[in-house]
Amino acid sequence: MYDPAQLRTFLAVAQTLSFTQAARRLGLRQSTVSQHVRRLEDATGRLLFTRDTHSVELTEDGEAMLGFARRILEVHEQAAAFFTGTRVRGRLRFGASEDFVLTRLPEILEGFRYEHPEVDLELTVELSGTLHEQLAAGKLDLVLAKRRPQDPRGEPVWRDRLVWVGTERLRLDPDRPVPLIVYPPPGITRALALRALQRQGRPWRIVCTSGSLNGLVAAARAGLGVMAHSRGMIPPGLVRVPERAGLPELGQVDFVLVHGRHRPSAQPAADALAAAILAGGERLHRGQATAGRWPETTGRTV
Repeated sequence: MYDPAQLRTFLAVAQTLSFTQAARRLGLRQSTVSQHVRRLEDATGRLLFTRDTHSVELTEDGEAMLGFARRILEVHEQAAAFFTGTRVRGRLRFGASEDFVLTRLPEILEGFRYEHPEVDLELTVELSGTLHEQLAAGKLDLVLAKRRPQDPRGEPVWRDRLVWVGTERLRLDPDRPVPLIVYPPPGITRALALRALQRQGRPWRIVCTSGSLNGLVAAARAGLGVMAHSRGMIPPGLVRVPERAGLPELGQVDFVLVHGRHRPSAQPAADALAAAILAGGERLHRGQATAGRWPETTGRTV
């Protein structure tokens, strides 16, 4: 009933929320992407996206189709691999940024290991900037990380907005420098946060630096300051800083998959893992239900 090609196109649009980016990811014309989505909507008898000239959003039926599409494609690929007898082998050096420490990426990797037991997967968890450097140096074969500013490379997994987060009871004193909790250089989030504050002319001071997301979260939960973080993956125990705090907008960030080109022998395994991540991209989001609201009660001012 549902064409796998149309389902792959649907997932690409759902993950990027862009027909243009989906076409680029799949190597298709944008008109073909629109046709695939239209035919899938005809097959389901439901509207899967609401779209206009400025935005694309999933409908409730589109949200439901996400899970079905992922499972259908997973079974389809398992059957194809079984009957063609193709098996992916070899060493794969995969780098994932610290952003994914608290997400469901381990579930995706576990499924990949189950489907491809002959792949020797080596995982590196680092800052996005560091992973890009290691990829360029030939030390990694595939990277899942934030896209570097002005760098067009990478296959989009999803786009998210960066927001300021902190503990519920933290209050910022407008007459004092903003207390920042940041990754060390070359952290991409750090650079975006500092640039935004500089543009606003808002003074700041760094109260905690850690290369570990768990370290940053611990400092934020202790009320030391605020940190910039992806809106879709706000850690438990932290909430968005309200607009009344007057902090600048941080803009959007793209999470992308970037392939290395130094080891052609690793390409089949890298392609297989990239496909698994793209198929389950929405599972990497920590739902926004974990992100609470900043209460009106009095708290600690820093």
